[in-house]
Amino acid sequence: MKSPKVITAVLSGCLALSVIFSPAALAADSTQTSSNTDLINEIMQYLEQYNVEGVDQDTLIRGAIDGMVNTLEDPYSTYFTKEEAAEFESMVDLEYVGIGVRLVYTPVTKELYIEEVIAGSPAQQAGLKRGDTILKINGVAVSDTAGDELAGTAGTKVSLLISRNGVSKTISVTRNDITSASVTGHIIGDHTAYITITGFSQNADEEFSTVLDSMRAAGMKSMVLDLRDNTGGYMDSAYNIASKFIDSGIMMYTSDQSGALTPVTITAGSKIGVPVVVLTNEYTASASEALTGALRDNKLATIVGTRSYGKARIQSLLPVSNGDMLKLTTMKYLTPNKEDFNHIGLAPDIEVEGSTAQLITALQIAGLTSITLAGDNHILDVNGHAFAGNLGLVKQGNKVYASARVLAALVESDITWDAKNKKVLLTNGAGKAFGFTLASKDAISKDYETLIELGAFAKKFPAFTWSYNASTKQLKLSVK
Repeated sequence: MKSPKVITAVLSGCLALSVIFSPAALAADSTQTSSNTDLINEIMQYLEQYNVEGVDQDTLIRGAIDGMVNTLEDPYSTYFTKEEAAEFESMVDLEYVGIGVRLVYTPVTKELYIEEVIAGSPAQQAGLKRGDTILKINGVAVSDTAGDELAGTAGTKVSLLISRNGVSKTISVTRNDITSASVTGHIIGDHTAYITITGFSQNADEEFSTVLDSMRAAGMKSMVLDLRDNTGGYMDSAYNIASKFIDSGIMMYTSDQSGALTPVTITAGSKIGVPVVVLTNEYTASASEALTGALRDNKLATIVGTRSYGKARIQSLLPVSNGDMLKLTTMKYLTPNKEDFNHIGLAPDIEVEGSTAQLITALQIAGLTSITLAGDNHILDVNGHAFAGNLGLVKQGNKVYASARVLAALVESDITWDAKNKKVLLTNGAGKAFGFTLASKDAISKDYETLIELGAFAKKFPAFTWSYNASTKQLKLSVK
């Protein structure tokens, strides 16, 4: 039998297991297994021969397998057919058939828009852009499940009715095979590196090494490592990436059925040598959490964002004789400080709500002193670089509003809501509070978010400047 391929939390070195059976125990186990198999076969024969509706043997077998796996009550253990296994592995390696866009759906406004267009993708070639709102897909109005229709067979076309700057147009896009980069990075400002890992594919460690080398060559003096929305992947890749930060130490502990803890150590790594800020959110899971915990507990990073997902369990892909695979939870893992965060998640050192506010805070902690934001309620640029997120732009008459969370992050202030007086409060580092009320129209509430009028905001924070371009309907915010 082939060795199991490890998914999301198993290192190849953790699979060196040996079990010794005495001849008597082996014989007893064999007898019991034979008896159980006979019982299963007996029931199957009854069903095949006497069930009034008739049965399909393959369906029976799959049902029996699924039934056994389901008794584990483990959401991460699954039986895959050969085709399902291949699809799963492609997903982990960020491979799919589609048009090459990242979509955002806002349930309140029922709006579906494009947050990112992958370079070189069919979407880019067809002329789709960040910020485009998708109104219809193949003539059908979008819903909260919209977006799935963009997948399909390579070579087939999908028709999109989009809105851009208030003008609607139809664009036809040909689906194709898409392989997303696992790791991307660039320098923000003079010396702050921003690196994002979208998934721990089989090649993510090699991609990270290449990006890290380029950041160092560009003069990196600090790093923001974005693990938000990274749901995991191959732990081998996470281990190799951790070794770029940790020269010698413990990455995590693993535990099998025995309950004994085994340290997973890094002995030939390298020191990162710069301050690191890690971004997390509720979709930072599995291998991402292992890397986050390793950097945090080894005192190599400050964690910013929200509590992570909470998946501290290990799955292995076990090959089956007919070519199928069983994805089975085989171990659990703990952080270097022996924290079992399963179903709990890892708490950030600095909690920040809102993706744009999280990014701004992380960049400031990393040492970026001059920040310029541009965009609207769909897209975001930071110092000329495209990012996921938006400014929450709302224009009412001659008043322009932006997200209170974004503004608070820009001026490095804490934000609270005074429900009694219907006022949003921003408190700076010196403890001085500034209020913006709904009654005065200095603040508004829209789609469960509070926004602040920019003229009123600039009066209270003189380091802040802003401008609005009426022709492009884009906003620019700066603080120095």
